[in-house]
Amino acid sequence: MRVSAQIVRLPLAETFRISRETTDEAEVVQVEIRHGDTVGYGEAAPLEHYDQTAESALAYVEANAEALGHDPWALDAIHGRLPHGEPAARSAIDAALHDLCAKLVGVPLWKLLGLERGGPPTSWTIGLGDPDEMARKADRDAPRFRRLKLKIGAGDGLDVDRVRAVRGVTSLPLQVDVNEGWTLDEAVDSLPQLAALDVQYCEQPLPAGDAGGAELRRSSPLPIYVDEDCHTLDDVLDCSQIAHGLTIKLAKSGGVREALRMAAAGRALGLELMLGCMVESGLGIAPGAHIAALFDHVDLDGNLLIREDPWPGLELVDGVQLPPEAPGLGVSRA
Repeated sequence: MRVSAQIVRLPLAETFRISRETTDEAEVVQVEIRHGDTVGYGEAAPLEHYDQTAESALAYVEANAEALGHDPWALDAIHGRLPHGEPAARSAIDAALHDLCAKLVGVPLWKLLGLERGGPPTSWTIGLGDPDEMARKADRDAPRFRRLKLKIGAGDGLDVDRVRAVRGVTSLPLQVDVNEGWTLDEAVDSLPQLAALDVQYCEQPLPAGDAGGAELRRSSPLPIYVDEDCHTLDDVLDCSQIAHGLTIKLAKSGGVREALRMAAAGRALGLELMLGCMVESGLGIAPGAHIAALFDHVDLDGNLLIREDPWPGLELVDGVQLPPEAPGLGVSRA
């Protein structure tokens, strides 16, 4: 198999802010794996929060091209040969291999995996801002979607006001993502107020590894989901002690294959499942859309946050990010 990769910049439609960063552009690495006349594609969305960059992801792909060998179906063996680290780059390789294999047999990936097409409606993310700003954006965007995710955790005491302002303009289901922005005391104070505003669940209220996780799980009136605490299968058992649900992201797990294992383990432990994403093009979002049927909640809006998607093919139908019916991932470079 022949491998190539390149860094691509994706300008956002508008500035996007969470509790720890603000961005106007995402850098991703797009990977191409060629086997005979068939080509599979994948995309890496590196996480600077974990000391990954587009440059480090590109270097990983180029350094490990020979580890892929000659058989695209040998997925477990290939993952075993790839060194640990750079999960976003591993995810891009994994996606390109799944795209390639599904194209080789002429079916969409969801069908190759024995799954249904589609899944729950995606949430639409409202970036962190002042309460009035977030309410204006929610009012503007709500007609296109069936649920909203609100980024909070600003540390200014206004997080409940943010949610209350949004609730004042929409009756859509609301979810909140704190991105590690609260202390245990802040969480204990805020969660009952969010429950009264009919919030569905709270994602990553505490810093990853916080000693108060188990206590908050016991006391919270809302389901707690963990994101920054939950990376790979090795984390799932520990996460079951501090959360009611897992947020699985392909860029953290290393790809579809690991995400499927995590989902199965989470179900066995009685956990709810949410499928998340980064800011990515349609190429990066497509693998998640193909496995979305396994999840209770879906947050696959990354390609909708960018100014222009260079990999069209996904369809937003009644709030659901439907994967294509074409072979492989089904998206094509514009």
